[in-house]
Amino acid sequence: MTVEPPHRGLVLVVEDEPAIADLVRLYLTRDGFGVHLERDGAAGLSAARRLRPVACVLDIALPGLPGTEICRRLREAGDWTPVIFLTARDDEVDRIVGLELGADDYVTKPFSPRELVARVRAVLRRSAGGPEGADRPRVVGAVTLDPARRTVTAAGTPVQLTSTEFDLLAHLMARPGRVFTREELLAGVWGYAAHAGTRTVDVHVAQVRAKLGPTSVIRTHRGVGYAVDA
Repeated sequence: MTVEPPHRGLVLVVEDEPAIADLVRLYLTRDGFGVHLERDGAAGLSAARRLRPVACVLDIALPGLPGTEICRRLREAGDWTPVIFLTARDDEVDRIVGLELGADDYVTKPFSPRELVARVRAVLRRSAGGPEGADRPRVVGAVTLDPARRTVTAAGTPVQLTSTEFDLLAHLMARPGRVFTREELLAGVWGYAAHAGTRTVDVHVAQVRAKLGPTSVIRTHRGVGYAVDA
């Protein structure tokens, strides 16, 4: 496949429908991204490992390896490149499985190519750190979060988080004791509350809690939202 010269970075797109793949490449290229296309899962996984893209856009239903399996194998290998899933089914189960595997976002077909580009830019902003990137480390309980280095430790042990999981935890830890509604977290972390369901927040919170284990500082306030211990 042809690799376009990257300007904002190279995005790997794995999509077996030529019309959709070409449309995604067109809009990403217009926005200054380099694009590498693959049509099947095995080739997509190989390209992700070989090219080290800044982000991956993966169709879930691919010949060979499904997009979820590509994501799972990357995460198992310690590769936390931002992943956005494309799915033809507006199926909550599919979305939750994808998020639980470590995906950062998902887009349901049919979708606006402009929205997809906006999602790619959003996950890259999160992975690069926002205006709070120079803040001093935040400590709540046994959890330490360093915004500048984008690292998290729990009782001194490093914790691997996706860029979205990191920003969710950072958002909560920025104001310990403050209860955020799911809608506020969608707007503050994802940046597009109108386009996502609150179940997305619940799944990511569950993932962060699981990774922090017994040291988790996130508390559920039933009927309201989430907070970290003050």
